[in-house]
Amino acid sequence: MSLIKSISGIRGTIGGRAGEGLSPLDVVKFTSAFATFLKNAHPGRRLKLAVGRDARLSGAMVDRLVVATLQGMGVDVLETGLSTTPTTEMTVIDHRCDGGIIITASHNPKHWNALKLLNASGEFISDAEGKEVLRLAESDEVLFAEVDDLGQVEVLEDEIDRHIERVLALKLVDVEAIRKAGFKVAVDAVNSTGGLAIPRLLRRLGVQEVVELNCDPTGHFAHNPEPIPQNLTDISRVVRDNGCHLGIVVDPDVDRLALVCEDGQMFGEEYTLVAVADYVLQHTPGNTVSNLSSSRALRDITNRYPGCTYAASAVGEVNVTTLMKETHAVIGGEGNGGVIYPELHYGRDALVGVALFLTLLAQKGMKVSDLRRTYPEYIISKNRKDLTPDMDVDALLAKVAKFYQVESEKWKVESVNTIDGVKIDFADGWVHLRKSNTEPIIRIYSEAANEQRANELAQQVMQQI
Repeated sequence: MSLIKSISGIRGTIGGRAGEGLSPLDVVKFTSAFATFLKNAHPGRRLKLAVGRDARLSGAMVDRLVVATLQGMGVDVLETGLSTTPTTEMTVIDHRCDGGIIITASHNPKHWNALKLLNASGEFISDAEGKEVLRLAESDEVLFAEVDDLGQVEVLEDEIDRHIERVLALKLVDVEAIRKAGFKVAVDAVNSTGGLAIPRLLRRLGVQEVVELNCDPTGHFAHNPEPIPQNLTDISRVVRDNGCHLGIVVDPDVDRLALVCEDGQMFGEEYTLVAVADYVLQHTPGNTVSNLSSSRALRDITNRYPGCTYAASAVGEVNVTTLMKETHAVIGGEGNGGVIYPELHYGRDALVGVALFLTLLAQKGMKVSDLRRTYPEYIISKNRKDLTPDMDVDALLAKVAKFYQVESEKWKVESVNTIDGVKIDFADGWVHLRKSNTEPIIRIYSEAANEQRANELAQQVMQQI
């Protein structure tokens, strides 16, 4: 059993003892703490929260617990039922809620679930706010409402359609161009709520034919739900066998987007954001942001446009959106296929990613594989270094940073960034070291123009460790 409390929410495995997984008692505990946090922030106000969930097997059970707990706290609830993470974020914005809760463990396997907490802007709460929620959960400060003050529940049944309408209304989404292109597109929604959203969006965009794979939202994930190449062999075959122009894959809560070329090869999760950013910058030049562990390709594409600047944030969606606001970025996201387009909202959104990518593809009039070859080629290597439990990881990372700062000329180091672990930029690649919050290891990501060089950079830094 596992229960992890972090900036990205409260997530855990279903079953077992309270406090060791995401048990019903834990759901009530953290939901009531979040409601208390919002009440403290808005004294005297009658609160309204949006609640949505993905299709995983425990979702309905956790949803009922969350909604009932919020009612017990005197909070009114807008219940969206089966939904997507970006749709729930849009619900908070469109209905002027005081916050929201998304019930999803994202790409984690079926025995996991989580509570992701949103503020009144439909964005994830900050690290400091999250820590206050955790403090309240362990305190005796939670007070439930009297019987005359219990919250009310309103069921919303058309939020996905509302979300789609908002996407279609964007200036950079060209429905007519997509319709004329006559696209045939395959979709793998891993039997979660992407099966409700993505095929519907594609048809509204004018896609000629949609081939559905694992689009029944039963929660019985057809494969490991993380949209990475080793889990996507079926959609690759379907794209080839059906003569599709494109394959689309989303994770269970539909905030990550992976693409498959017409020949069945992966477009590359890192390149979803790169392609969408390329299109956005063509029409609305401006700044871009991704996190320190995302591909250098976004920086390269941004530099193609005069006056446009790239910046890197600490890992984590809330960190990306914060820097996007500070730099007035027109597009941003994360290299895991998470596209954030502020013109719609500040959240990773596979629906807007699909619409912008298809518009780009239609306007280019080229195969997906040919489009992929127009972008810089990089390979990311992922490694780890196991440490002893008593080792001071922060001190170790500080030593690594100092070493490469002092020896920068010898090792051809362009910069050393310490806002999130240690990121070392070399002339021909980079290495990013981050400590794990749950085990004594350092995660080591490296990138270069080919796998051999990426591994060499990683090994070099690991030897220094």
